[in-house]
Amino acid sequence: MTAYGDAGLGLLGDPTRRAIFELLARGPLSVQQLADRLPISRPAVSQHLRVLKDGGLVDSHAEGTRRIYRLDQAGVTALRAWLDGVWADALTGFQKVAETPPPEPRQETP
Repeated sequence: MTAYGDAGLGLLGDPTRRAIFELLARGPLSVQQLADRLPISRPAVSQHLRVLKDGGLVDSHAEGTRRIYRLDQAGVTALRAWLDGVWADALTGFQKVAETPPPEPRQETP
């Protein structure tokens, strides 16, 4: 398992961060807009956003006095590439098992 996969999946292991990630997948939002949709305070949302941003899954830009957050395409692409690799390995393993001939039945000795 690569280090990126560990970090990306670890970040999304927290249900609140996963909810923020899912909301941002629908479109960019401010901290207040996220807090309005979640059962946590605005400072708590900011803390989770900082963790997601440090992990490369979220990006932000200023609009007036607000910061607007969105998914970081590079981070999401890297996470998806890691998941695709895991999936490809799983399919390769399945194919090997499926193509392996069944074992010969044992001969019973009288």
